Amino acid sequence: MSGITGEPTLLVLKVGGSVLTDKYSTGGTDYAAIDDFAARIADLHAEQPGRIVLVTGGGPLCHPVGMRIKADRADAYAAVALTEPAFAMRWAWTTRLRAHGVRAVPLQVSAMYTERPDGTVVQTEAVERLLRAGALPVLSSDFVVTAGGTLRIFSSDEVPALFTAERFRPLRVVALSDVPGILTGGGDVLPEVDPHRLDEIRGLLWNKPGNATGAMDGKVAALAALARDGVECVIARGERTRPMRHLLAPMSEWPPATPRTLIAVGAHR
Repeated sequence: MSGITGEPTLLVLKVGGSVLTDKYSTGGTDYAAIDDFAARIADLHAEQPGRIVLVTGGGPLCHPVGMRIKADRADAYAAVALTEPAFAMRWAWTTRLRAHGVRAVPLQVSAMYTERPDGTVVQTEAVERLLRAGALPVLSSDFVVTAGGTLRIFSSDEVPALFTAERFRPLRVVALSDVPGILTGGGDVLPEVDPHRLDEIRGLLWNKPGNATGAMDGKVAALAALARDGVECVIARGERTRPMRHLLAPMSEWPPATPRTLIAVGAHR
């Protein structure tokens, strides 16, 4: 199928806030889940150092702040308030990854990306140096400076787009969520989606109250934009106790019982 790569040069692994939330108790951040995921990522990183960038969703730390920022139309710099909760999430991951032997380094997107009237500026040299040294960059949502000199929220769903340069390709983006992919009306997982035909699946997507980034609808839109540019994008369930070694293998070698939705040019329902 066109658009499908074998083994990627770089894996951008986005662990969504939906799998980092203690839904059945406090409603806060599930730090035990972060530790479980960190252990699995550490195993993958030990085998493939320098080939993974981790992007963490904000979950209950960031989404309430994001909603307040969006509601504050009077302050063009309200998005600066995202700095504290976003760093708290990156630091939670960093400390737990380091406890599992990973040289994890938290980075701030606002220092890597700016918008200008004549286009955007992306500076990923720090990430590339860390990857060459075998470290693991940890990124998250952030604020960024707009072409007009104000601030806006840059969601974690947007972060993988920083790595679309040719030197990172073939690029694979895997978004882990609390569902095993895009679900059909009957509860089955839609195995493939053509990013040029999103209208066909619009009724299968949803948003959640209190979510600042559009939930599954926003995630699919961001991934589809990458897929239209030739990036291999996958939505899968975040399994905190299962190995992740297959995420850097050709998809033909993934465990056959692994449900997922692949978003790629030429894919069909």
